[in-house]
Amino acid sequence: MSNPRQQLADALRAAFADRVDSVVVGFNEVTLEVAADNLVAVATELRDDAQFQFQQLLDVCGVDYSQFGRDEWLTEDASRSGFSRGVDAASAGRLQFGDELESLTPQGRRFAAVYHLISYAHNRRLRLRVFASDDDFPMVPTVTAIWASADWYEREAFDLFGILFSGHPDLRRILTDYGFVGHPFRKDFPMVGNVEMRYDPERERVVYEPVTIEARVLVPRVKRQDHRYLMDDQEEAQDDA
Repeated sequence: MSNPRQQLADALRAAFADRVDSVVVGFNEVTLEVAADNLVAVATELRDDAQFQFQQLLDVCGVDYSQFGRDEWLTEDASRSGFSRGVDAASAGRLQFGDELESLTPQGRRFAAVYHLISYAHNRRLRLRVFASDDDFPMVPTVTAIWASADWYEREAFDLFGILFSGHPDLRRILTDYGFVGHPFRKDFPMVGNVEMRYDPERERVVYEPVTIEARVLVPRVKRQDHRYLMDDQEEAQDDA
């Protein structure tokens, strides 16, 4: 008996053929990657096709892959006292306003919108990913007409990552303040922000000024492949055999 996730992956490849970029099974989930031009058509079929019936959109996440694979924390060396906790200072955590950050990804592979779908009819989950082709003006089509729950999720991805969703009925910031400059979840956004605010008693209003906070590294350790999940995959493979 084949793995249910592998069955889903095979069905996706057969149904969409050359309309998808890739179908990957890993970490106990199936990831379907499509081009932005095919997103609406593929998403509609994922919802309506009887063999899929992904009628519920659980979440939409923005992702900035510009520094994917780079890590401040040096965890390669180990001693009796544990892994090294040395920090490489050349990282996004030390950026100041106006600093440039070189992207590690090729053009059109920096920003992505990731959709998490569930089919209650088949008890399946799917991760749908689409990259914005323009890193300077990232844009993908909205799926609000397919899943109404995408409305606020897409606004969140726009607010935090600057990903534009063409056709969205009301694409406004949803978490940051009015007049906020930049997108705080981008890898090139300073950890201390661009400006700070205070109340000025002489002007009798809130004023914004260049940030005076000293930049510090606040980047957490990157959690690599967890042996617990790897063991789950091995046990599933043994059960299938």
